[in-house]
Amino acid sequence: MSGMLLFPGQGVQEVGMGRDLAEGLPECAALFARAGELLGFDVLKLCREGPIEELTKSHHAQPAIFTVSMAAWTALGHFAGAGFAPAGAAGHSLGEWAALCAAGVVSFEDAVRILHARGRFMQEACEAAPGGMLAVIGLPPEELEAVAAQSGLEMANLNSPQQTVLSGAADRLEAGAEAAKAAGAKRAIRLPVAGAFHSTLMQPAADRLAALLADVEFRAPATPVWSNVSGRRHGGPDEIRAAMVAQVVSGVRWTDCYRDMAAAGMTLGMECGPGRVLADLGRRILPEVKVVNIFDLAGAREAATLGP
Repeated sequence: MSGMLLFPGQGVQEVGMGRDLAEGLPECAALFARAGELLGFDVLKLCREGPIEELTKSHHAQPAIFTVSMAAWTALGHFAGAGFAPAGAAGHSLGEWAALCAAGVVSFEDAVRILHARGRFMQEACEAAPGGMLAVIGLPPEELEAVAAQSGLEMANLNSPQQTVLSGAADRLEAGAEAAKAAGAKRAIRLPVAGAFHSTLMQPAADRLAALLADVEFRAPATPVWSNVSGRRHGGPDEIRAAMVAQVVSGVRWTDCYRDMAAAGMTLGMECGPGRVLADLGRRILPEVKVVNIFDLAGAREAATLGP
């Protein structure tokens, strides 16, 4: 099989994530220890014990999910052995940073620092401009675009042909939900998030992230990585740096990423990290692509037998 890595985004955090990986493999435990050294708090303890209220805060959730995801990727490599090389990688929102790290574009240390700051920047932008997100089920994206425009909302996450998330000011969400249902959507659900992620309300966060990334080394990817912003493969280091700033205020074109990865030969997706969100979305986009979940040692061991 032609296997590609998939890394989840914020919202998959849960108390207990990463415990099995850290307790089972010294190289995974070392990642949690290194993240804790960089951030000044015990990342493994937070993942293992919570409380969920602290784990859910963006400046904690983002580096914690990233570290668990990289531990899952490390466990997969451990069981697969030398010579294991996935054909490509992609991640959903913050998961794109894990994909870039796995491809050698940024170091683990830089990514941990970036995501801690990114989470803080985004939280502060949320507090400055109250907003939210609305998941719309059962209405194709091309039909939802008009609804978004009429309601003053933006297309934030194009997750599957029948699931799109809108983002925008808090006082526009109710109108957006009503308009979506009137247009034929089965459901329109307000998401329990802090603000209007992947919308222009996040511009202050994007500006601060741009300043931070100016001093970070980006390298050419050792394996193809797909961009949330374009839905296509990333280019060189400077293009990646710009795309990762734009990603904060742009829609996540996950359906396009997934289809383009399949067109490039993906027949197996390996979801490294907590939860099964990307596997569930994958079944809705291209059910013929097999997706395995790697969030513990058993999953890593099983996935390693399938080949890259």
